[in-house]
Amino acid sequence: MKEKNRGRLYPKIRLGVSACVIGEKVRFDGGHKSSAFLVDELAPWVDFVSFCPEMSAGLGSPRPAIRLVLVDDYIRVQGASRRSLDVTESLLSAVDSLTIKARDLTGFVFCAKSPSCGMERVKVYQPSGDPLPQMRPGVFAGKLMVSYPQIPCEETGRLNDRLLRESFLCRLFCHGDWQQLCKDGLTRASLVEFHSRYKLLLMAHSPEHYRKIGPMLADLRGKDLIVLGEQYIRCLMDGLAITATRKKHTNVLMHIQGYFKRQLSSVDKKALTEMILRYQQGLLPLSAPLEMLCHHLRHFPDDYLQLQTYFQPYPIELVTKSVI
Repeated sequence: MKEKNRGRLYPKIRLGVSACVIGEKVRFDGGHKSSAFLVDELAPWVDFVSFCPEMSAGLGSPRPAIRLVLVDDYIRVQGASRRSLDVTESLLSAVDSLTIKARDLTGFVFCAKSPSCGMERVKVYQPSGDPLPQMRPGVFAGKLMVSYPQIPCEETGRLNDRLLRESFLCRLFCHGDWQQLCKDGLTRASLVEFHSRYKLLLMAHSPEHYRKIGPMLADLRGKDLIVLGEQYIRCLMDGLAITATRKKHTNVLMHIQGYFKRQLSSVDKKALTEMILRYQQGLLPLSAPLEMLCHHLRHFPDDYLQLQTYFQPYPIELVTKSVI
């Protein structure tokens, strides 16, 4: 099922979340860490699938706080104040089951700094209780990201950064499109068409990955389509995970402008160039040149440009007001 938004159809997203970030009272203190962005803004566009490894391991809520402890070069999960408490085996067993449950998700949002769900920067301690300098993912987040590297993942705290949020939303809705494509039946023609729609968006995030994918799809004869599809979506997700910048967006905007070089008057060309340059200088938001390009596209339709997800990679309701 897809949701329609200004002419584009968006897939319904199955978004895995740490249960506490959507308001479930499952934390060690009996509370939650609800994310306003997830609950108030993203909820209409996704179906939440909640996970709490610690509850699944039977630890209950409230419960003693736990943390990662390095014991003889092996990470164990032990009580923060009760050092005799060791829940490593029960938690890892729950993690194994939950990782299998997560295999068909479109994306995942974790709770930051959690020993089970932290995506990064989770503290590790010595048996003495002293913190070690290195940090790592929580046991569940780490296993899920290694098991399914194509699934876009983020933490609630990082989603407060508008550039990281934009990157995550691009990957999330792109991966939803990909899952729908695979569900409908992946063919060589549909793979090429899919990539064609995402070319400009990928160029804005990573020209290097754009150049890498080109040879991958240049000649599909004799290639295992399933293997190729896995390689492709991994490369695409990796590319979209790289932050888009004003410089890269400017290059894409100039590239799009070239499609109208024969249709626009000299006055319109000058106005468009000036707007793109003002965006490049930080004087205008990205929406300004995009709106002007969309205006010209309505008057001078182009089959290739009209298919580009670059103009609206995710629902307009989720666009941050001051996107670069």
